[in-house]
Amino acid sequence: MVSKKWFETWFDSPYYHILYKNRNVAEAEFFINNLLEHLGEVTNKTALDLACGKGRHSIYLNSKGLNTIGIDISPQSIAFAKQFESSTLHFFVHDMRFPLQNHKFDYVFNLFTSFGYFETENENLDCLKSIKNMLNPDGLLVIDFMNTTKVINNLVANETKNIEGISFELSRKIIDGKIIKDIKFNSQEKDFHFQEKVSALTFQIFLSMFVKADLEYITCFGNYNLDPYLEHSSERMIFIVKNKLGV
Repeated sequence: MVSKKWFETWFDSPYYHILYKNRNVAEAEFFINNLLEHLGEVTNKTALDLACGKGRHSIYLNSKGLNTIGIDISPQSIAFAKQFESSTLHFFVHDMRFPLQNHKFDYVFNLFTSFGYFETENENLDCLKSIKNMLNPDGLLVIDFMNTTKVINNLVANETKNIEGISFELSRKIIDGKIIKDIKFNSQEKDFHFQEKVSALTFQIFLSMFVKADLEYITCFGNYNLDPYLEHSSERMIFIVKNKLGV
């Protein structure tokens, strides 16, 4: 029996959604509004929300006029999202490392550090190549990733979060180029231990991968206001890249 990857078990757990229940919806919509204003007219264009979770970004993108598909590896998240489907909004269980067959998009959105989950650089690169294969000529990819340099410089080794009566014990460390978060807690008289493992991808590593994937770098913003990226102080790395030469 092949063991599941950490993201296949953790993202499909109800406790994942409890731990991150306080993600700011207003902030996410503010970010998308700024992003769409920057991108220009998007009505009736096609969008893929890559690693969409329960679909909150997909739903909002669709409300702004984009014909949207959301994909995620978690069956439970997609089952939840499907209640919001319409003629212009659809959700599928799908592994982001592989192209969604018979679909091309004007925009691919990969938001809230939903990249770099894989064991090797080649797997992360394969994901970018898969995205390229799903982009229309001159289609755009938006990757919203943590600012790795700032995260590493300000790493919080240990903390406790109490949410819905559950005490989540969180510990963080850096091993072999990956930022690893251990998540331990007890619920219903049972001990749980999950792990998040995200590649510590820096600005320069991303630029190198874009070249290898034949994607054209356009710009990088440093926060949801879309201010310029600054390596040591920005909260995010928000990349906008294009399907190079429309091929």
